[in-house]
Amino acid sequence: MIKNLILELPPEVAYDDIIFHQYIKNHLQINDAQEYHIRISKRSIDARSRNIKVNINATVFIDEQPDSIVSPIQYKNVTNAKSVIIVGAGPAGLFAALRLIELGVKPIVIERGKDVQDRRRDLANINKKNIVNENSNYCFGEGGAGTYSDGKLYTRSKKRGDINRILEIMVTHGAQENILFEAHPHIGTNKLPKLIQAIRNTILEYGGEIHFNTKVVDFIVNKNEMKGVVAVRTDALQTLSTTPNIEYIGIGVILATGHSARDIFELLHQKNIHLESKPFALGVRIEHQQSLINQIQYHGNDCTILPAATYSLVEQVKVGTTQKAVFSFCMCPGGFIVPSATHQEEIVVNGMSPSKRDSPYSNSGMVVAINELDWKDFNHLGPLAALAYQKNIEQKAWQIAGRTQAAPAQRMLDFVKNKPSNALLDTSYQPGLVSVDMRDILPSTIAYSLQEGFTSFGKKMKGYLSNDAQIIGVESRTSSPVKIPRDKESLEHITIKRLFPCAEGAGYAGGIMSAAIDGERCAEKLVALYASL
Repeated sequence: MIKNLILELPPEVAYDDIIFHQYIKNHLQINDAQEYHIRISKRSIDARSRNIKVNINATVFIDEQPDSIVSPIQYKNVTNAKSVIIVGAGPAGLFAALRLIELGVKPIVIERGKDVQDRRRDLANINKKNIVNENSNYCFGEGGAGTYSDGKLYTRSKKRGDINRILEIMVTHGAQENILFEAHPHIGTNKLPKLIQAIRNTILEYGGEIHFNTKVVDFIVNKNEMKGVVAVRTDALQTLSTTPNIEYIGIGVILATGHSARDIFELLHQKNIHLESKPFALGVRIEHQQSLINQIQYHGNDCTILPAATYSLVEQVKVGTTQKAVFSFCMCPGGFIVPSATHQEEIVVNGMSPSKRDSPYSNSGMVVAINELDWKDFNHLGPLAALAYQKNIEQKAWQIAGRTQAAPAQRMLDFVKNKPSNALLDTSYQPGLVSVDMRDILPSTIAYSLQEGFTSFGKKMKGYLSNDAQIIGVESRTSSPVKIPRDKESLEHITIKRLFPCAEGAGYAGGIMSAAIDGERCAEKLVALYASL
């Protein structure tokens, strides 16, 4: 017998496995002699009122064995197959590689950074010694920026079938099954490295290649066709005056370098491969006590059984004759703020959470939409104008905060009232904070927009606007400031054949899920166009 249920339960029932199972048994009158299995297909919290409910869709199998929760994928041995070059081992690159193997094509993945184990040492050096390795950091390395992040797995994409497929692949590589049914699933920065390792092992097991510490320095282009790439070993750059070039040739190149590979944008521009400046968003990270966010969002209810509360805020602010969108971005409940610079002389912050989201701190990006009017002073740099604008602010933050990875910060209410902060709060940001007037770093339109936005958010969430919170700068890598244009149907670059700009670094994704989906799509299009030639 199979029963489909739509339930509305109090949190103490929904989130306690023992009580939940007993509820199901009583509800369906299942006796102790009967075998049963519960499969949840959706779980979400409704906290719009003080009477918090948890909505659950579930299927109960009584005296029946349920089918496998995921459909296994049949990968092919591609050791001797035609090759595709993938530049970047983030979510887009890794899922493109898996899809190529499934389609019978060999992926050769080139990653400038280190694998997840060795990468940890460089992250420790940023946090403890203020040393930024430009090829191995929170942005570069196996798994990309997503590896050491909250591991959020939701997206605004409507391609639900694709999303389910990506989630199922993650489950087969070690992710917990609850990512298949939570309304806002996440994995957590402590568990993502093992998932990434498992994906790497699958790629290698079926004949793919992954080359770490290998940086692309040139593209091989002949008659407007991308033939391959030229790379050097980054682990030799420190010890040798010259390093031998390595050429990788394939039937096409998937460029999945992420939003921070500025040298790739500059290389493409030097080779006259068409680029465009792209709007992005810029602002700060804001840090509260998680207990305060729980109290606000859960209306003062006992929060011990509920997951750490999140929020999403947006406001339109009038600046002169224009409107600026101010919004929360990448909210990390029970998380940490981390240094995400990719060069020594810049300050960039981001957020992440462990799987249990049990840090005492909550943080979120609070950013303002940036467009061509903001970067107009850099227009002489052509398609790299927005990138130069972004870089300028990051370098200013580094200079004003003391030329280390200690980040500039100010208490929230002080910032809104244009007052200096005589003392800062404790923080999750390990390199430390320096009290500054954030208006000295942020462009005036950005600072004003944030001040107005914070005032509005304080009215929407009572207690949110407070000097018990602080803003930490700068949150500038929300998305790529450069777009690498491609054909809408073929996903191929508009002028260079066999080049497939992919995911965040090309301006076509935002987050782990959308990047992974875009990686698969690029792999499919490339194979359809060129694998049989």
